[in-house]
Amino acid sequence: MRALNRLLLTGLITIAPMAAIAADTVPSGDPDVTIRTEGDKEIREYRQNGFLYAIKVTVKGAPPYFLVRADGTDANFIRSDQPDMLIPSWKIFEWK
Repeated sequence: MRALNRLLLTGLITIAPMAAIAADTVPSGDPDVTIRTEGDKEIREYRQNGFLYAIKVTVKGAPPYFLVRADGTDANFIRSDQPDMLIPSWKIFEWK
């Protein structure tokens, strides 16, 4: 019985640090929302674990609209209410 207790205690001691590491990497359920204002626009960026997945644009005097990822991987966004509308996204400069 004493050997079994020692074995259980040793197992708990070795598993405890792994549980602490796993608790740090658990994704949160709430998105991170960044709000900024550009002229008469209010832009809200929604991120989940650092991944930008939606943008809400509110223009004064117009209904708000959402820009969502077109394919889920790169920075191509489409309007959720008008998916056939093309959103320009040119890369003019790039520094590495």
